[in-house]
Amino acid sequence: MMGAGKTAVGKSLATRLGVPFLDSDAEIEAAANMSIAEVFERDGEAFFRDREAEVIARLLATGPMVLSTGGGAFLAERNRAAISEAGVSIWLRADLDLLWQRVRHKATRPLLRTPDPRKTLGEIYAAREHIYALSDLAVDADARYSISDMTDHVVRVLKTRPDVLEAR
Repeated sequence: MMGAGKTAVGKSLATRLGVPFLDSDAEIEAAANMSIAEVFERDGEAFFRDREAEVIARLLATGPMVLSTGGGAFLAERNRAAISEAGVSIWLRADLDLLWQRVRHKATRPLLRTPDPRKTLGEIYAAREHIYALSDLAVDADARYSISDMTDHVVRVLKTRPDVLEAR
């Protein structure tokens, strides 16, 4: 979900593991030479989702990394399959109040450009939660956790998958 900490925790995790951090949204923005919000506005969500799937597949083929995807990417079965085939998906599970605290002042969330963004966020969360639950692993977020704390939790959960990360 937007606001779960994908970018901040992803960068921290990549540094800790000594692998690159890649962000599918940043790659799309670079390729389109416009923001995600502008792509949504100009070309629509369906167009964006197709480009997103192409970028995710291309990035996953480059080798070990931490890949942050946009909150809607995991909704597509083709993306879930590609991610699980290349590695492991991790759901940074945050409750709605925490997500709202993190996104409420950001104008870069095209899906929240509605008359009642808090309500919209809740609707998005309710619609997506059961799909996010299909992730290979889940790590619970807490407002008291620093980025480093959350990264510690992610590493601990990753160690349950020796095919992905060796326990040390």
